Amino acid sequence: MSRIGKEPVAVPNGVDVTLADGVLSVTGPKGTLTQEIDPAVTVTMAEGTEDDADADGVVPAQVITVTRGDDEPKNRALHGLTRALIANMVTGVTTGFERRLEIVGVGYRAAKRGSGVQVQVGYSHPVNVQAPEGVALDVPTPTQITVSGANKQHVGQVAADIRAIRKPEPYKGKGIRYAGEPVRRKAGKAAGT
Repeated sequence: MSRIGKEPVAVPNGVDVTLADGVLSVTGPKGTLTQEIDPAVTVTMAEGTEDDADADGVVPAQVITVTRGDDEPKNRALHGLTRALIANMVTGVTTGFERRLEIVGVGYRAAKRGSGVQVQVGYSHPVNVQAPEGVALDVPTPTQITVSGANKQHVGQVAADIRAIRKPEPYKGKGIRYAGEPVRRKAGKAAGT
């Protein structure tokens, strides 16, 4: 049995979950997310009980359980994947997801432009990045960019696209990197001899 797949997903109060025609829809304060459910796995919903309470003793409104019909390798993979996708949807509509990026380099900076961001990272022109629907871009300081939204996949993809504008280079470490990302540094020619 999948260790991830057999864990129930607790749905807090204020989040509405519906399953119809193989499509799971989760609605909460941050928006609505939908996901197609593969027919190889079964998703069941039940009312939360005292046994489902979290560490703080809060009883969830509903509990979602994912099961699979057999132990085929594809179905075993889908079991854990489906449970993780549902858990990310519930987390996304309640608290949301966030990725932070740092800009390192002399003269490298970002500025908020409408709903998007304008990045200057050593090219002859500034690069404009527009936020897709459901994703918010913010610039708390000129060397930091925050990507936030309810859909974990969209937030991660937008952050990866911004990082790809100028990846961190290994000699001086200049470029756009995730917050806390270690950058492997190389010795330059003078240090190598």
